[in-house]
Amino acid sequence: MPPRSEDPRRDATGSRRGSSRENTGRGSGEPGVGGISGARAYTPRGRTIREERAGLPRGGAEQRRTPRSSRSGDPFRPALQVLDGGRAGATRATRRGAPATGRSGVVRTVQARTPGGAGDEPPGPRRRTVPRAPRRSDRPAARRPSRKPPRPPKLADPRRRLRLGTVLTLALFATIGIRLVVLQAVDAPAYAGGGVTDRTRTVDLPAPRGAIYDRTGAPLAHSVEARYVFADPTLIEDPAATARALSPLLGISASKLTKLMQPRRLENGNPSRFEYLARGVEVATARQVQALELPGIGVHRDERREVPGDDLAANLIGFTSEDMNGLEGLEARYDDLLRGEDGKRVYEAGQGDLAAPIPGGYSRTTPPKPGSSLQLTIDRDLQYMTQVILSRHMARAKGGTAAAVVMDPTTGEVLAQASHPTYNAAKPLPSDPVAREDAATSFVVDPGSVHKAITFGAALQEGVITPDTALPIENSVKKGDTWFSDTHPANGRRMSVAGMLAYSSNVGTIKIADELGQDRLIDYQRRFGLGQPTGEGMPGEASGRLLPAEEWSESSYGSVPIGHSVDATPLQMAAAYAAIANDGTYVQPHLVKEVIGPDGTRTPAKPPVTRPVLSPANAAALRTLLEAVTTVEGATGTTAAVPGFRVAGKTGTGWRLVDGRKQPGEVNSFIGMAPAEKPRYVIAVFVYAPQGGGAAIANPAFKEMMQFTLRHYKVPPSTTSKPPKFVVYPR
Repeated sequence: MPPRSEDPRRDATGSRRGSSRENTGRGSGEPGVGGISGARAYTPRGRTIREERAGLPRGGAEQRRTPRSSRSGDPFRPALQVLDGGRAGATRATRRGAPATGRSGVVRTVQARTPGGAGDEPPGPRRRTVPRAPRRSDRPAARRPSRKPPRPPKLADPRRRLRLGTVLTLALFATIGIRLVVLQAVDAPAYAGGGVTDRTRTVDLPAPRGAIYDRTGAPLAHSVEARYVFADPTLIEDPAATARALSPLLGISASKLTKLMQPRRLENGNPSRFEYLARGVEVATARQVQALELPGIGVHRDERREVPGDDLAANLIGFTSEDMNGLEGLEARYDDLLRGEDGKRVYEAGQGDLAAPIPGGYSRTTPPKPGSSLQLTIDRDLQYMTQVILSRHMARAKGGTAAAVVMDPTTGEVLAQASHPTYNAAKPLPSDPVAREDAATSFVVDPGSVHKAITFGAALQEGVITPDTALPIENSVKKGDTWFSDTHPANGRRMSVAGMLAYSSNVGTIKIADELGQDRLIDYQRRFGLGQPTGEGMPGEASGRLLPAEEWSESSYGSVPIGHSVDATPLQMAAAYAAIANDGTYVQPHLVKEVIGPDGTRTPAKPPVTRPVLSPANAAALRTLLEAVTTVEGATGTTAAVPGFRVAGKTGTGWRLVDGRKQPGEVNSFIGMAPAEKPRYVIAVFVYAPQGGGAAIANPAFKEMMQFTLRHYKVPPSTTSKPPKFVVYPR
């Protein structure tokens, strides 16, 4: 073996360069493994991989440390050289003229010690890579070290964490600040409104309903302060016991009260917390209810409608609901004017035991606006007597219907308007709907012979007849397929116009209508107000009906002039006679005299419609002719004469039609005026008696009503002029 100094693989320091040829196992007796036989790689602990695998203790006999350079005796330098990336080896290689490769491309190995290998040297810092020899099965292969060992963990910078925390804190405070601004500036009204809604209470302040007065100012219907009693079912502990305590005071059965107090749910699913127990309770009774201090029972301000006269003008006045809404009659027709506008009080209140207005809290009161009142043209005393007289006479007509109207012909004011049957407007329910109807405006009939005054008035105005006209009158006349006869046969004799009215001659009236003509008769019917509502003020007033010219048949020329094939109401016929009494001027009948505002201001009602129908002379002539009905011996209206007064009028017999069908019995009527020389009042009485006998009711009833009316208004008797003498059959 040549000397070491002459070995070309040694460097200047005498160290041996790493070469695969040096690890062939020479002198050791063992072949190389993988081309680097006997190599020992150091681990970071300073031990070879073989020692690590074999579990040999550090510093054992087989362990060998080779210094990195001859200048250092540190036994751990080889390991540090491995961790250092071979920079020392690279430096030595550079000194020998070999190119430095850095950390990559350097294989750090240590020659494995074998028994008997005394001359082995530690591997150099850098070795060349040689082809790997076949691996021996009896020796494990050496693990190649990692090219780039992991770097030690880098410590976090506390300044970065401080900056990040500061940014997050500032962002949090900025978010909170922005939210506060939104809540206090943008959303404040909504949240404030929601809070106010939760703690506000609303109390309705009902507006007093206007009253209804008669022409003298006497109340026919008015409102009085009352209370209503209510229940909160959610707070009532024992409904049965509560009902028994309230029943004697409210006048309601305990079973009904118990049913009202039972819990129930509203449509939205919430439990009901309000149920009316009684309305219109007197104040004294309400105080007794409050004194009981029953849980869930409360009392609040209410209003009750009072009708002092009970059935007095009930068919005119009508009635209201418990909520003070007009349902029928004038209460319904003028409901908007009478009821006014309710007010309310809204205030903040506490909860629970502190449910009282909060001092200084929100409070707003809208005062109610009371309704206006109506002053009617009705005279309470006259209305009362008219109803009494009508009811007394109708006692003889079972199941009958009657109407009476008293008018002032010069003004069109209706002084009394009575119906039979009637009802108690103070306690309207239960009652018969027929009894609640106003017969004067809803009772449609064939007026019969009272219509003849229209036919004679039109003939006088058109010059077809004069007061002295006399015509031969047969006992019967045929029109189409119908014969029309008289109850007082004239047997062909000449009969005066006064006689025709006194005996209600159908034949004489038809003859005059033939001369008058169809078109002119229809025109005067309209002028006298037939075929259309009068507009008196009652709701649901019937208009009646006139037979149009195109619907006339041959028999219509006989039926229409005498008041058949004509539909009219008692009020329409009364207004027609009022035009005759008012010198031929028609004045629209009306019930409302003036409107009284809440502040007492009086506003006259709209002026009635007026129109001329007859000349004053012809109207006066017709009135005189109509006096024959009550003065001529054997005339149809002698029982309606009023002692001491000249009375002009006419009787009538017609039918009642319902849905176009004639009803059994007859409709008898008398319409008259007094004093005839200067009429002050017109009274119309219509009686429907299913069993007949209406004429025996209408005439006497008219007589009594006119007597009272003239006496009530202190009208002097007709002493300055005497009634004329009439000749029925002049020669």
